Amino acid sequence: MGLSFDGLASGLDTTAIIDALMDVEAIPRTLLSNKSDDRKLVISQLQSLNTALQKLLTSAKDATGATALAQVKATSSDPSVTLVAKPGATAVSTQVVVDRTATAHTVVSRAMTGFTADPLVLTVESASGELVEVRPASSAPADVARALSGAGAGIVASAVSAGADGSGQALYRLQVTATETGAAAAFRVHLGDAAAVAAGTATDLAGETGAAVVTQGADAQVRLWAGTAAEQVVTSPKNTFTEMFAGVDVTVSKADAAAVTVSVAADPAARAKAAGDLVGQVAAALSGIAKGSAATTPTGAGGTTTLGVFTGDSTVRALRQALTDAVQLPIDGVSPSTIGISVDRYGALSFDEKKFLAALETDPAAAGALFAGVAARVQEVSDQYSDKYDGLLTARITGQQSEVSRMSDQLERWDLRLDQRRATLERTYASLETMLSRLQAQSSYLTSQLASLPSNSDGGSS
Repeated sequence: MGLSFDGLASGLDTTAIIDALMDVEAIPRTLLSNKSDDRKLVISQLQSLNTALQKLLTSAKDATGATALAQVKATSSDPSVTLVAKPGATAVSTQVVVDRTATAHTVVSRAMTGFTADPLVLTVESASGELVEVRPASSAPADVARALSGAGAGIVASAVSAGADGSGQALYRLQVTATETGAAAAFRVHLGDAAAVAAGTATDLAGETGAAVVTQGADAQVRLWAGTAAEQVVTSPKNTFTEMFAGVDVTVSKADAAAVTVSVAADPAARAKAAGDLVGQVAAALSGIAKGSAATTPTGAGGTTTLGVFTGDSTVRALRQALTDAVQLPIDGVSPSTIGISVDRYGALSFDEKKFLAALETDPAAAGALFAGVAARVQEVSDQYSDKYDGLLTARITGQQSEVSRMSDQLERWDLRLDQRRATLERTYASLETMLSRLQAQSSYLTSQLASLPSNSDGGSS
């Protein structure tokens, strides 16, 4: 911060004088700073537009696929049977009888104070005959349960309190459950090592007196066309039957002898929404470009016209035209307006849902192909301008950022130059004040000397 010499000798406001001179000196720097701010605003708007284009690119890619307008609606007459239908799923209507749901195999041991075998070895046998030996840290039921759960044998075990024996000792049972449902996840827990199991001398914990198989692991089972010559039994280790029908997963939650009606059919409303969403994204992009390109005219005398951030930007103007062409030019001689996609004379894009639904009802394949063609052109334009490596809009943003970077360097040099200029002015005015102070001191000295000189009188004698 510079020194202030205001009024030291001259009585002048030298700080104000220096500030005024610096304001004049800083005019080029101010103009450059304003230009840099304008460029930053343009960059921000271009980046927002580029982000919108990248989102549009993703949506357009999805809309060009074979299932873009293949939304279907799945229904069931009973909430215990639910359907999940993928786009393009085969239309179907039939009845399903749920014979049973999938269960997880569960066994409970007899009540005991602990295991007596030493060393204690248990062997888990899977439904396929695979054997896994388990060696607990101790014979305490809690340690045994912990070891079984951590053996990686597809089971989880817990020690459950079972009262006390005649001598008052606490009794426990081991409950062991498969981590997966289905018959293939069933198991047996043997007291003994793998060799004993192979020899048939190991004890099955579920076969001891007081023990039980609480739940037998079983697959879910349903029947299609029940009661007819075409009756078909379908099983699944889980309660979800994947691809029971083409593109359709069926989940059951309870067994019931009554047939449940399930159906999958085309969903025109969902198809229209999918098409409308893409058109809406394009319309939003075109609207944003239009607003950014519009100039604000003065409302009264003496006002100035304010240009939009995109006004005069040839890249943005070309993008707007390319997007407009993508959604309005004919495809194989057929105008997109026949499926409700149109651009009015003011350049506003709109979507007529009723017209689109009518086109789907008349010729679903033709309407879908036309929409996919529009989406493909939108994808091409979006990719051409927003590609992160060589997109036209990306290059425009990069160029603007480079210019702002150069301006930033120039502003730094201007700041250094102006600081040096202010220091020079402060030194100059300080010297002037010092010189004026000396002159004033000399003037005061001379004045005092002159005042002290003797004066001559002109009086005569008679």
